[in-house]
Amino acid sequence: MQQLINDILHDMSEVLSAKDLYALQIVLQKKLNTQNNQTYPYTNIEYMDMFISAKRIEGCSERTLSYYKATIEHMLSIIVTPLRQVNTDDLRAYLVEYQLRNNCSKTTVDNIRRNLSSFFSWLEAEDYIIKSPIRRIHKIRTGSKVKETLSEECIERLRDSCLHIRDLAMIDLLYSTGIRVGELVNLNIGDINFEERECIVYGKGNKQRKVYFDAKAKVHLKRYLEQRNDYNDALFVTLDSPFERLKISGVEIRLRKLGRLALLDQRVHPHKFRRSMATRAIDKGMPIEQVQKLLGHQQIDTTMHYAMVNQSNVKISHRKFIG
Repeated sequence: MQQLINDILHDMSEVLSAKDLYALQIVLQKKLNTQNNQTYPYTNIEYMDMFISAKRIEGCSERTLSYYKATIEHMLSIIVTPLRQVNTDDLRAYLVEYQLRNNCSKTTVDNIRRNLSSFFSWLEAEDYIIKSPIRRIHKIRTGSKVKETLSEECIERLRDSCLHIRDLAMIDLLYSTGIRVGELVNLNIGDINFEERECIVYGKGNKQRKVYFDAKAKVHLKRYLEQRNDYNDALFVTLDSPFERLKISGVEIRLRKLGRLALLDQRVHPHKFRRSMATRAIDKGMPIEQVQKLLGHQQIDTTMHYAMVNQSNVKISHRKFIG
């Protein structure tokens, strides 16, 4: 009987709003005398917790899960009606109010929209709601902005600003491999193959891939490890006792400090090394498919967003092939 109700609601989902569908569901349940008398089997927070658990099983990182949870929690604190009754207008109003209150960019608002879309799509797929109310809220158009990369000169100035061999090894490894900062801090000494100048990293979804580093990174990594006198398996540890595994925040803070010491006119953060490696690789002729493999991207479009092709090379290529 419940399946019949679900089929009726599904057929009517194109012509009725979320609130109307919910009202129809209540009437059908009463008239057809179903055993499901519980209007809301779970609270909004319980739905959120189940979604987070599902995403954890899918392999999302704890950082991603925290972002999902913070986004959904904030939405639920503003829209307090049961999730089955939330409609498209509620979510549109929430997104508009959020942008006005926080004075944030369109990119930030679209990231929130994407997170909420994942949540409501999951609720729909699990048959907790009839139809996702955010389906009609399309991607927010944002301006195309050329993102900064680190030039060879910037890298050399960063190297010169290093007061510790650990920081030098860290910069060289980030710049030559293009790995994510989360992958960097999870590396162990045993993951490094100095002979082949390669290492195994675990990316998003715990997917394993092989990356390669250059001779500078090899030399500086070896010098760093030779100077270590702790017993931690982590490749990068704090400078002070008890020499714990370096955290993402520790890397970010250190790189910002090195950027200031080097008097760079741009903000230095780990992701900029990743984008710089991709841009440099494509600029020097590496096929985009191989760059995609190194970065661990599932979609090649993602790789293209990372890599900014040097404009002077575009001019040379135009003259070569077109002009």
